[in-house]
Amino acid sequence: MIKILETKLENLYLSTRNFFIFVGEIFALFFETLKCSVTGPFYFSRLMEQINHIGYGSTSITVVIGLTMGLVMTLNFGYGLAKFGGTLYVPAVVSLSLAREMAPLFTSLLVAGRVGSGIAAELGAMNVTQQVDAIRALGTSPVRVLVVPRFWSLVISLPLLSALSFAVGILGGMLVCKTEFDIVPGFYLYKVFSTVKFYDYMSGLIKSAVFAGIITIFACYKGLQTKDGTKGVGLTTTWVVVTASILILVTDFFISKIFLVIW
Repeated sequence: MIKILETKLENLYLSTRNFFIFVGEIFALFFETLKCSVTGPFYFSRLMEQINHIGYGSTSITVVIGLTMGLVMTLNFGYGLAKFGGTLYVPAVVSLSLAREMAPLFTSLLVAGRVGSGIAAELGAMNVTQQVDAIRALGTSPVRVLVVPRFWSLVISLPLLSALSFAVGILGGMLVCKTEFDIVPGFYLYKVFSTVKFYDYMSGLIKSAVFAGIITIFACYKGLQTKDGTKGVGLTTTWVVVTASILILVTDFFISKIFLVIW
């Protein structure tokens, strides 16, 4: 009995130690990324290449998710509020939900699946084929070459993608309001612009930037730690998508709470 207890305590100690080591390495990579961002050289061409790949390459899925959210939310809110005679409040409810929560959250989750997995797989493949070691052998930091351009490209691109998702969602909502509830576009847009304030837009954009940092840092960290060949690359990709998605959902609650207190 004492031996079993000692084994469990030892396992608990090792798990706790590994967790704190993991957290420390994540923060170390984050601060190293910031440090390399403000000290030369900065690979601007790589940044533009990643913005084109990550940002422009994600516009199609952003338009699809934005339009879907606008159509579905407006339809459900409309018929729900119609039971209480509140159809005229649909534009305000939909636009506020999209600006604060739905557009940044769902866009970030989709980008985590597309971009996060891509970054993890790419860096993981480079690590198992010793390309990362070759960069170190040339006297260059892999963080500066591989992580910094991806980090800032996603931090720049994801808020813009969220804004695009919001705009498309508003158009989708306007279409449903006109066809299903006889709300004219002029009144719809008036309610949108009078309801959604500046801090509501900023809330969504700041959330998107934070989510972008989470996706990139975790994807790059796990990619640079990948071992065991192609099997390790597959495990890394799965881990990054699941972990980033969970952290986005958890972080969204705390950021929303902070914004509600501040604003």
